Amino acid sequence: MRITKMPISRFFIGLLSCCVFFLMSCDKEDDGNSDFNLDQPVQVTTFNIEGVQGTIDQNAGTIVFQLPYGISVNNIIPEISLPAGATINPGLNEAISLAQPVTYTVVNGNLYKDYTVSAKVNKPISSFSVNGSPGSINDNTNSISVTLQGEDFDVSNLQAEISLTEGVSTDLDFTSPMDFSEPVSFTVTGQGNSETYTINVSTPNNGSKIAFLGIAATRSEITNPDEKAASDWFFSTYGNAEYISFQDIKDGAQLDYSVIWWHNDSSMELPGIALDNIVLEKLKTYYSNGGGILLSTFAARYVEALDLVPDGKGPNNVFGDFLPNGFVDENNSWGISFKTRTEHPIFQGLETFEEGKAKFLEKGTFRLNHTAWWFLPEWGGYGNGEGWREQTGGINLASEDWDNTLDGRVAIAEFPSESSEGNAIVIAFGAYDWYNETNPDGVPSAPNGFLSNIQQLTRNSIDYLEGDE
Repeated sequence: MRITKMPISRFFIGLLSCCVFFLMSCDKEDDGNSDFNLDQPVQVTTFNIEGVQGTIDQNAGTIVFQLPYGISVNNIIPEISLPAGATINPGLNEAISLAQPVTYTVVNGNLYKDYTVSAKVNKPISSFSVNGSPGSINDNTNSISVTLQGEDFDVSNLQAEISLTEGVSTDLDFTSPMDFSEPVSFTVTGQGNSETYTINVSTPNNGSKIAFLGIAATRSEITNPDEKAASDWFFSTYGNAEYISFQDIKDGAQLDYSVIWWHNDSSMELPGIALDNIVLEKLKTYYSNGGGILLSTFAARYVEALDLVPDGKGPNNVFGDFLPNGFVDENNSWGISFKTRTEHPIFQGLETFEEGKAKFLEKGTFRLNHTAWWFLPEWGGYGNGEGWREQTGGINLASEDWDNTLDGRVAIAEFPSESSEGNAIVIAFGAYDWYNETNPDGVPSAPNGFLSNIQQLTRNSIDYLEGDE
C-alpha cells in the first residue's frame, strides 16, 4: 500500500481556511439570529419573609434572615423580586422550610445564579438576672438557672430583671421583688407563639468552692483573650468561684475545691510551672481524694502528667493557629457528635441540629482551631473507640459531627478514678472557642451564634463534676 504525504504548508493553509469559515459562521449567527443569550440579569433584588427583608450578599450568593421570635421557619412562602424574564427554583409560590439552609437558583436566558438562604429566629429572652447575679438561659429546656453571688440572701424577696427581644411580652410582672424559694414559671408570647419558662434560683452549693486555674498570678493579669472570656463567664455564673494560680499551688494553697478548671489557650506546650513536681503531686492527691478536674483546649495535654492516662497515651493530634494567623470558614459550622452518649449529663440542654449532634462554632466566625484531641483510626494504634478505651482507661464521649459511632476522634473524654470519687472531663476540640477574635485585616469577625452551647457544655461539665447531676 502506498501512502501519499501532503506538504505541510498545504495542510496548514487548509486548516486555517476551515477556522476562518467557522469564525465567520459564528459571527453571522451572533448577528441577531442566535438563541445563546448572556446579557440577562440573574440577581435577586428582594427576598422577604413575613415582612422581614433578608440581607442579600450578591458576591457571596447568600441571603440571611434574623427573624422575630414566634415566626415559624417551616411552610414559608417568601416574597421574591426577580429581573424581567427570570425564573427561580424553588418556585415563587412554593413553600419551603428554613430549618436548614435552602439553595435557590435564578435562571435568565443562558445564565444562572445560586443563592443560599438561611434563617435564625430570635430567642424570646435576651438576658435575665436576680439581684445582679446573671442567669443562664437554656432555650432548649425552657429554663433559667441563677446562682446568687454574695451572702445573706432572703430568697423570698429578690429583684429580677428581664430583657425580652423585640415583639415579645410576658405574663409576669418583674418590676417588684419576688419569692424564689420555689421555682417560678412564666410565659412569653410573640407572633402568636407562647412558651413557659421556669426560673430556679440557688445559693452557692453548701459552701463548696470551685476554682479557675491559670498561669497568671491573679485573674486580672490573664492576657490570653480566650482564657479571659472563659474566666469572665465562670465568675459571672458561679457565686462560689475563686481564682488560683499554679504558683499558689506550689506555694502551699489548699485545694479545698469541688472542681478545678484549667482552660489553656495560650500555648500548645504545657508551661513549666504546671509540670513542677510539687504542683503535680498536689493535683494528683486532690484527684485521688475525690476532686473534680476540667481540662479544656491545650490543657487536655495535662492528662499524661497527672497520670490520668498511661505514658504515651495523651492527645496525639495537637495543632492550631496563633495570631496573626487564623482563618474564617464561610461554608461550615463546626460541631461534635455524641450519638452513642446522648444520655450523659454534660450534653443535656444543648441546642442540637439532629439527635446527638450539636454545633459550637458558626460559619463566618474567625477561628484559631486550637485542638488537642486523639486521632484514632491511623495514629496511636487505637483503631477505634473501643481500642482507645482499653488503652487509656477513659470514656470517649464525643467525636467530630460526622462520626456517628465515635470511632474517629476523641473530642471529649471522661477519666473517672478507680479508687475514689475523683473524676476528670477533657474538652479538646477546636470549635470550643470562647473569644471572637478580630480578623488580622482588622475586620470584625461574625459573632459565634453557638456560644450558648459552649457555655451550656461547660456548665454541665462543672455541675457534673461537682456532683449536682
